[in-house]
Amino acid sequence: MSDATRAVEAIWRIESARIVGALARYTGDFTLAEDAAQEALAEALVSWPRDGQPANPVGWLMTTAKRRAIDTIRRAGVQREKYEAIAHDQDEAYDDELDIERIDDDVLALMFVSCHPVLSKEARVALTLRVVGGLSSEEIARAFLVPVPTIQARITRAKKTIAAAKVPFEVPSPDERRQRLAGVLNVLYLIFTEGSTATSGEDLIRTDLAGEARRLTRVLIGVLPDEPEAYGLLALMELTASRFPARTDAAGDPVLLEDQDRTRWDQGAVRRGLAALEQATPRGLGPYGLQAAIAATHAVADSVETTDWERIIVLYEALGRIAPNPIVDLNRAVAVAMAHGPLRALEIVDRIAEDKRLDHTHLLPTVRGELLRRLGRTVEARKELERAAGMCTNDRERAVLRQKVADLP
Repeated sequence: MSDATRAVEAIWRIESARIVGALARYTGDFTLAEDAAQEALAEALVSWPRDGQPANPVGWLMTTAKRRAIDTIRRAGVQREKYEAIAHDQDEAYDDELDIERIDDDVLALMFVSCHPVLSKEARVALTLRVVGGLSSEEIARAFLVPVPTIQARITRAKKTIAAAKVPFEVPSPDERRQRLAGVLNVLYLIFTEGSTATSGEDLIRTDLAGEARRLTRVLIGVLPDEPEAYGLLALMELTASRFPARTDAAGDPVLLEDQDRTRWDQGAVRRGLAALEQATPRGLGPYGLQAAIAATHAVADSVETTDWERIIVLYEALGRIAPNPIVDLNRAVAVAMAHGPLRALEIVDRIAEDKRLDHTHLLPTVRGELLRRLGRTVEARKELERAAGMCTNDRERAVLRQKVADLP
């Protein structure tokens, strides 16, 4: 890859949301804006290595994208007023047009459109990574281990759905924004979760995808600096990511929390996470903030033994009240096992199993099998861990489960 190509990709990753957002405002057409921006990117990948990087690369991309949009509108025979509106000042330098407050509105509108509730979860994730994150279809497909045509189809359907629903390109009103912010945060959380806990394939952690989620969350905070739960989500991401260096060994196999070398935890990420958590705390913690507080309790402990498990139990109980979820209950059971032993935890796990909501995942038999092992109930533990291994879709995690079975007496 040439230096010019790397420069194109770096600038695009940072500035694509501003470019697409500004184009959507100019044209009033979200699909046209995204397509024109992608055409400008494709042209830059050809011309910059050949002709050299322009003096104002962002302005070059913006101007080129505007021209592509104008060409498309002209071919479609759209009314002349619309053509003239977006053609106005098309050759001015980007810096001369830059209105920081308006640009922030453009990026915020782009996030809310990409995460609009008319779209499926999969479509929201794909579209957000494409138009807000600036990732190519190939990069998104590689991150989620699905074929490129699948991602392309999701993005195409998403844009058609937005057009059919006549979703306006605008920042929602304050009341609507509060209602829809949870959806935006959920998309960012889903992206991070896929990166930090890969559900399939060979890699346990996809740092590039998790890093993109953190970057996009910082972008959201930049345009919505007074939303505490956005800080809570960033804190959760940073504190979780701080453990990435210690979560796998040299061969890429998983290392359990109790076996991790805490000197390898990223202290810079810990400090950033704790700082973000402070920003989330004054008005009370939401679901992400509570999860971040749990991660912070781990981060400040010197070892598993010195971890404040009672505090973690209380935080999981609070989380379960405001965001009921069997995964939350399962994690609370693990904390109970650490604080009070496996028997009390097994009682909680057996109650969780009764409602069948975790029947599709290997997590419950994994925890139950480990608790049974600690209680010396080897036959039952073997059965549960074998079931967990059969359900697990991540190759490395499945290998660990099978090793646990092999290690049973």
